[in-house]
Amino acid sequence: MTTHTTTTRTDLTAVSTASTAPDAAAAGTWQLGDRTVNRVGFGAMRLMGTFGDPVPRDRADAIAVLRRAVELGVNHVDTAAFYFFPTRSANELIGAALQPYPDDLVITTKIGASASRDGSFEPYARPDQLRSHVEENIRQLGLDQLDVVNLRWGAGLDREPGSVAEHVGALADLRDAGLVRNIGISNVLPEQLDEAVQIAPVVCVQNRYGLTDRADDGLLARCGELGIAFVPFFSMGAAVPGAVPGGTPHEAGRAEVESVAAAHGATPSQVRQAWTLHRGPHVLTIPGTGDLGHLEQNVAAGALRLSDDDLALLDGIAPPVA
Repeated sequence: MTTHTTTTRTDLTAVSTASTAPDAAAAGTWQLGDRTVNRVGFGAMRLMGTFGDPVPRDRADAIAVLRRAVELGVNHVDTAAFYFFPTRSANELIGAALQPYPDDLVITTKIGASASRDGSFEPYARPDQLRSHVEENIRQLGLDQLDVVNLRWGAGLDREPGSVAEHVGALADLRDAGLVRNIGISNVLPEQLDEAVQIAPVVCVQNRYGLTDRADDGLLARCGELGIAFVPFFSMGAAVPGAVPGGTPHEAGRAEVESVAAAHGATPSQVRQAWTLHRGPHVLTIPGTGDLGHLEQNVAAGALRLSDDDLALLDGIAPPVA
């Protein structure tokens, strides 16, 4: 059973009307390998727009969001070379907006999976192909070394079984060669984490997880035991139409989430993010958006403190999966 400490109520209406802007440091920090990051970060997947949109987001707007994120204290940005539209690339936008990069900025990227020019996933990379993936990200981002590289396991959204040993070993070789600073894994099963940590230090696990998508409760707890960051993707998007490619919005718990949101002067998305952060000090969030208003709401959610009653109500929506 999870034990929650008593927390004070934070009204985000009051926060948003205060003279100070939201601060990504409000939820605390975590040591991501040899780098310290604020627990509220930024995901770059939606910078270009929502996948399937016929027209990409205005480039200037995307650059403004990235620069504002850093102004608000975001120092952990998640991206990938396969985040692109025909005329937009997340990595290119990050480089254009943020170079020269702040000293404390940590850019995390993913390799293994890749996409062709039409946006469809290509066959999964062999271990000997991972160097080209790393070099592609280095080139696009204008870096000499990548801060954190996640081995993104599998070509689609579903997790795939199988040994990750050769791929993690190849990534460890790239770390030894100086191209990679820290290693993470993504879209993995618990046994794949156990295998990976026997080969090289793992600083983070990035898996799909959220209030109504809790199959990885056990893996999240295991990461905490090992001192490894757990970084959920789609933690809020599961309830947002169009946010998860090919998915339908989760309706479970909508009334409960809205009730907690109303009590705190917050939005339902902020409540979902705050619940995720309450899962443990090693949990980092990377909400993505291309909208300045939504960016500020996402960062402000780090200051939302849910009470024991709030957490009990929310925890009851989707019990852990055995």
